[in-house]
Amino acid sequence: MNTEKVRLNITLPKDLVALLNKMAGPRQRNRFIADSLKERIAGMEKVELQKKMKEGYKATAKEGLEVTKEFKAADLEGWDEY
Repeated sequence: MNTEKVRLNITLPKDLVALLNKMAGPRQRNRFIADSLKERIAGMEKVELQKKMKEGYKATAKEGLEVTKEFKAADLEGWDEY
C-alpha cells in the first residue's frame, strides 16, 4: 500500500468523536479511521463483486442449461454399472 499521506479536514458528530477517542486510544485516531475505512471499502467491493457475479450467472443460465441438456446422455452413460 502507498505510504504517502494526505491531510484531511473532516467534520464528525461530537458523540462519534467521543466514541472514537474511547475506542482508538490516545494518538491512534488516524490509524483507527484508516483501518475502519479499509474494512468498509473492502466490504463494499465484496458486495459489488457478488452483485456482478449474480448478474453474470443469470445472464449465462440459459446457455448453461442448454449445454447440460446437450450432454445429458453422456453424463448418464455408465451409471447403470453402479
